[in-house]
Amino acid sequence: MNPETFARRLEDARDQIGKVIVGQRELVDAVLVAALCEGHVLLEGVPGLGKTKLLATLGRVLDVGFGRIQFTPDLMPADILGTNVLEGGRFRFHEGPVFANLVLADEINRATPKTQSALLEAMQERRVTIGGETRPLPRPFLVMATQNPLEMEGTYPLPEAQLDRFLFKVLVPFPDTDDLVTILQRTTTGHDADPEPVLDGGTLQEMAKMVRDLPAGTHLLRYVSRLVAATHPDSELAPPSVREYVRNGASPRGAQALVLGGKARALMQGRPNLASEDIWEIAKPALRHRLVLGYDAVADGVGADSLIEDVLEAHPRPTET
Repeated sequence: MNPETFARRLEDARDQIGKVIVGQRELVDAVLVAALCEGHVLLEGVPGLGKTKLLATLGRVLDVGFGRIQFTPDLMPADILGTNVLEGGRFRFHEGPVFANLVLADEINRATPKTQSALLEAMQERRVTIGGETRPLPRPFLVMATQNPLEMEGTYPLPEAQLDRFLFKVLVPFPDTDDLVTILQRTTTGHDADPEPVLDGGTLQEMAKMVRDLPAGTHLLRYVSRLVAATHPDSELAPPSVREYVRNGASPRGAQALVLGGKARALMQGRPNLASEDIWEIAKPALRHRLVLGYDAVADGVGADSLIEDVLEAHPRPTET
């Protein structure tokens, strides 16, 4: 598969998703980029914006095994991972919904921290350990989680270790007026769109390998390293706002997300190499959930996105060579 074919296949996927999801091009692209990187995504937005609908549609378009977990305060780890059940005098393992290619973790921050942490090993190691036995998860394996804003009642903040395992955190905006009219036309007539599968698990893994094999110049890898270092308040590369408002900067996983996400974006556009513009476009979803802000940031109304913008402005894109 060459980059042009790669881009056409992704355009087909966008078209099919567009049968159900109105507008939201940046959101759809971010989710597709993560799938191409075989990375996990956290979608944050108030209820009713179509987060669950988008991920369910993605499962149909990718034509992979789909599992859904509705997170609630009484959900237990065994409800996610599975459990051993006594049948006919012997224990038999019953797989939980995590044993799927695409796992929708709906309203993940409605569950208690104990249950949230049950996903940690699965997300990072792509395997689970139950009753002393380790079981591999199917490939590809993607966790797509939705989250309500933390200010809403009945939510539990995700631990930093789990947040860092998400390749991207994507903010779901409210649709504009024209898109909202289209949504109403589609959803109040009783005729649901039926997206067609355009990819499958094998093809997705082939495309993921293309992403990892795409060349990345050393000057771009150094640039990514500088950007991530500049998110740390004790770094000489950090702009003044980061030194004032950030307690902890992005981890090396943030740098990996910038490179892999940038490579996937380049291939989505039919280009055979990573460019600095790809890194800039990926910066916010790749880094916003990896910055730990101090109390002064909350008091002054400073968010992660504005701090990332300061980092990018302090470190202009390198000349392409």
